[in-house]
Amino acid sequence: MSTVNVGLVGIGNCTSSLVQGVEYYRDTDYPDCAGFAVRDVAFTAAFDVTPEKIGTDLSEAIWAAPNNAGAFARVPYLGVPVEEGILGEDFGDLAGARGGRTPDQVADVLRATGTHVVVSFLPVGHQRATELYARAALLAGCAFVNCMPAVLARDPEWAGRFERAGLPLVGDDLKSQFGSTLVHRALVDALTAGGVRLRNTYQLNAGGNMDFHAMRDPARMAGKKATKAQGMSAEGNVHVGAEYIPFLQDRKVAFIRLEGEAFGGTSLEIELRMCVEDSPSAAGNTLDAVRHARRAMLEGRAGVLDLGLMKA
Repeated sequence: MSTVNVGLVGIGNCTSSLVQGVEYYRDTDYPDCAGFAVRDVAFTAAFDVTPEKIGTDLSEAIWAAPNNAGAFARVPYLGVPVEEGILGEDFGDLAGARGGRTPDQVADVLRATGTHVVVSFLPVGHQRATELYARAALLAGCAFVNCMPAVLARDPEWAGRFERAGLPLVGDDLKSQFGSTLVHRALVDALTAGGVRLRNTYQLNAGGNMDFHAMRDPARMAGKKATKAQGMSAEGNVHVGAEYIPFLQDRKVAFIRLEGEAFGGTSLEIELRMCVEDSPSAAGNTLDAVRHARRAMLEGRAGVLDLGLMKA
């Protein structure tokens, strides 16, 4: 059986949880996906622009600040150095960041390491950098899994580029294993199926990781709001908000409210609070996405793959 060689873009909390998860489930009966066991997944390349991470082994970089994901597995030395990545103009707010690589140089690394699938875990709001890494994936002949709310798979031009190149594209924005969007959408669907007309709904999220830090920028938050609202499939007024609270670290607390009109015009209201460890909740779907993408490559399927794992 072929392996699934994965290149990682952005060595943050989600990458930490994914790398830990592969070690945690490597020798267990965790379900196969698309014909691949967890042990078939190998990390072959890694890119970041944080000076403290560049040049270190991936097994060390996942613990470097500002990462604050919880530890649930011991990760051995992987022999995968974190390479200096692409620094798009949307990285300008990262103090001390560097990154002079071009898409061609990143593609050279991907080819040299035999990478099959590139996973983007860039922070919210990095549209330009996402596009540059997608270009590198195309140059290297790699599938691309976009786990952030940048517009890529939803863009006909980018979808067409991967289709013409004979390469799979997965995205945009990752669903958590059991996250707030999934719960919110289930409530909306249940109300709609029961004949309730949804009038207003909101989802307010709080967390202390770098994703929430990035969403303090209104322009970056706009992209997250768009994929969240689309994932809810809600009618009526929809509001999505986010608050950065450092002491929450990698925990995400979500407050959901729905207001509807039931039989006879009577009112119906639902309020819910949920709390999850944010990054591990996302890692499971990513593990499935890379295996599906590799299977699609082997079967000659190209363009946007609808796996039901992404918000859009």
